[in-house]
Amino acid sequence: MMRTYTRNLSSKVGLPPGTLVHVGGTRGDKAYIQVISYDGETYNEQKNMDASHLEKPVAAQGVTWIRVQGLNAEVVEKIGRQFAIHPLVLEDILHTNQRPKLVDYGDYLCVIVKSLTVASAAAGYEAEQVSLILGSNYVISFAENPPGERDVSAAVYDRVHGGSGKICRLGADYLFYALLDSIVDHYFLVLEHLGEKIEVLEGQIVSQPHAELLQELHEIKHDMLFIRKSVWPMRELVSVLERGESSFINQQTIIYLRDIYDHVIQVIETVEIYRDMLSGMLDIYLSSVSNRMSEVMKMLTIISTIFIPLTFIAGVYGMNFTHMPELEWEYGYPLVLAAMLLISLLMVRYFRKKQWL
Repeated sequence: MMRTYTRNLSSKVGLPPGTLVHVGGTRGDKAYIQVISYDGETYNEQKNMDASHLEKPVAAQGVTWIRVQGLNAEVVEKIGRQFAIHPLVLEDILHTNQRPKLVDYGDYLCVIVKSLTVASAAAGYEAEQVSLILGSNYVISFAENPPGERDVSAAVYDRVHGGSGKICRLGADYLFYALLDSIVDHYFLVLEHLGEKIEVLEGQIVSQPHAELLQELHEIKHDMLFIRKSVWPMRELVSVLERGESSFINQQTIIYLRDIYDHVIQVIETVEIYRDMLSGMLDIYLSSVSNRMSEVMKMLTIISTIFIPLTFIAGVYGMNFTHMPELEWEYGYPLVLAAMLLISLLMVRYFRKKQWL
């Protein structure tokens, strides 16, 4: 089950644009800041940095990655002031209900996307907002959650920390690409996890449908709707990037962005397939329930039909008339019972011949 984001929505009402108020399900009292600088030959990392002591990189060589984990309005405001980030961008970073978006502000590029990670087999997945600021030689990443096991940027950090590969030789735009690529890769993991749940659910619905399965089906459909809303805007976002319309994206990085675009298309197609499957499973559930009800009604109808002549016979001999031919007969009672049994067997045989049973 995904995490919902509904907190503090009312706190934004009536405030002027650019007011920094955190809106979301995860409110961070503290932001963890790492400053990582590298140029292919040297590597420097500073942990638990104070937001007031950050400086905008001015060197032409090397890349600086400012990694912020956990959203705090005061920290975001300090970083925005030092890097001259527009207040509306800072507001969007703190508003974690944002639709994925891309905005070029001239001095920097801002991308806001939804990150999805598998939580556990029982809990499903979790979602968080990730905001990326791309400058000429730096990247600032804002993750909603504090450092933890489900950090989508952890793999990128390991590559940078290892000091090898293209990511350490190329510029800030490649680091920016690597972070986006890691987010999209986690979409596949989440869809694989949901695909397994859908497969199990489909088997249960076909074999033994019950009300709990219908509830689970609606929950998965709700999750797929959320994923669709998170992924569909990524298509246009990555399309703009891979067309090379931004001055911050080098020509050599565009080919990698095209690969992300292909992956996003695959994710969207998978989401649509799963949504169609879920809609079909709902029809299967309703049909299965209807068929089970029809089988029950058919059996009850057959039983009732069998008892109609038996009830008639019992009703005739239950009449309280004094002069009835068989009332005083010695073998009348067993003969009537035998006649009832014979009629029942003949009717059952007839129903089987007609394949009603």
